[in-house]
Amino acid sequence: MYHRRYGTLVSMATATLSEFRNEPLIDFSLPANRQAMEKALAEVRAAFGREYQLRIGGEWIATGDKLVSVNPSDPKEVVGVHHKATAELAKRAVESAWAAFPAWSRTPAEERVRMLLDASRILRARKMEFDAWLVYEAGKTWPEADADVSEAIDFCEYYAREMTRLAGPQPVCQLPGEHDEMLYLPLGVGIVIPPWNFPLAILTGMTVASLVTGNTAIVKPSSETPTIAAKLAEVLLEAGFPESSFTLLTGSGAAVGDVLVQHPKTRFIAFTGSRDVGLRINELAARPQPGQIWIKRVIAEMGGKDAIVVDADAEVDEAVDGVLASAFGYQGQKCSACSRAIVDAKVYDEFLEKLAAKAKDIRVGPADDPGNYMGPVISDGARKTILKYIATGKSEGRMVAGGAAPEGGYFIPPTIIADVEPRATIFQEEIFGPVLAVTKARNFEDALQKANDTQYGLTGAVYSKNPDHLREARERFHVGNLYLNRKCTGAMVGAHPFGGFNMSGTDSKAGGPDYLLLYLQAKAIGTKVS
Repeated sequence: MYHRRYGTLVSMATATLSEFRNEPLIDFSLPANRQAMEKALAEVRAAFGREYQLRIGGEWIATGDKLVSVNPSDPKEVVGVHHKATAELAKRAVESAWAAFPAWSRTPAEERVRMLLDASRILRARKMEFDAWLVYEAGKTWPEADADVSEAIDFCEYYAREMTRLAGPQPVCQLPGEHDEMLYLPLGVGIVIPPWNFPLAILTGMTVASLVTGNTAIVKPSSETPTIAAKLAEVLLEAGFPESSFTLLTGSGAAVGDVLVQHPKTRFIAFTGSRDVGLRINELAARPQPGQIWIKRVIAEMGGKDAIVVDADAEVDEAVDGVLASAFGYQGQKCSACSRAIVDAKVYDEFLEKLAAKAKDIRVGPADDPGNYMGPVISDGARKTILKYIATGKSEGRMVAGGAAPEGGYFIPPTIIADVEPRATIFQEEIFGPVLAVTKARNFEDALQKANDTQYGLTGAVYSKNPDHLREARERFHVGNLYLNRKCTGAMVGAHPFGGFNMSGTDSKAGGPDYLLLYLQAKAIGTKVS
């Protein structure tokens, strides 16, 4: 049985999908799972060095200008070779997406949802394989890789259910003598620009949000992780998404980024990345181009300088573990990572001593070795930038953990700099690496003021047993994602809609009930009845 209104088709069976549940993580301590992961790593390694062409409107294109992706644990290893787009090909991709939009936007929502659920099923079946690609191309350890793939599956499942909810007429007040309704319509051609640090999860989330809502999409993956994007494109095509509905356009941001953002037929841009790039995209998108007939929408998540506050009566051991996991999970390369620990003076020395001792025990090395808690940072450029911040930090505080790193890859040990003042560079600027600044607070009020002393507002956490302080944090800790007595990383789709305030972005909440509305526009219809 189907319900049809104004080109929208919703299956009643689809509308009664089971309640959303997060994808379980793999327990790699089990011998069978460990062996399966080792097999997946070997199979993916055997596929290293493959060449990937561009695809626009179903046509495969080789430009000869190639982007080489390497394994950050061992940069001598080439993971994939990708043909790079030109400005002309970027324009062609937008025109192709524009031409495909009318047919794709009229594809019944039930069919788009079915495709998305099929993509989820395929990702789940290929989970170990994608784990392995993330280990090799993104430098993620086994648990970090599996969390990334699980989140990608969660986005597919959650947005499928959300589109089912939004597909039909929405409830409005009914005037006497009228039939009144409101429908959600897709926007048009979208540009999806994902980051390298969650190269499957965030890539998948922004891409499938665009597609399931009926938009066509041009995906410009990060130059650090293009192979993972190519593998997702395989999944989407296998799931039934038409070749014309999306284009994977590999290339440098300098060559094609501005062209895509400024094209008059681009309707929206979904971006996750640095503050500076996000601000530039917002600025370019706000400037109308000749022939443009809409105000472009920008959906941006732009990073953070996240703090964990440790109160005087906190469980210090729990706070130490939470800060360590938040600061050094995936080498601190998360926009949600804790890069500032603000600790009450009463427990400061105890906390710092325990934190430094545990940090020194963290094992760093190649991501494919399950014995390593931390792998490499993403690139040589990132490594050099982080080392400069560490050098600056040494002059701004007291280094209590850090030092030499293994050779052969882009490795940096967990680094902790204590006694950092709020005006210090490493207290204020996003580093995006395994560097933690620890600052002493006089009391909880002082700690909260220091935590808010930033241009960002993404995540934060408070460890405290004081209910009044926790209530204060709820009201005054100005972040989009606040966690109480737990780490500040690890947002779960559905439970923790993710996105921040201020320079952390445009207040979008990925994995939440209002996220798909950013990819839709509302149309109200009033019909006179006799």
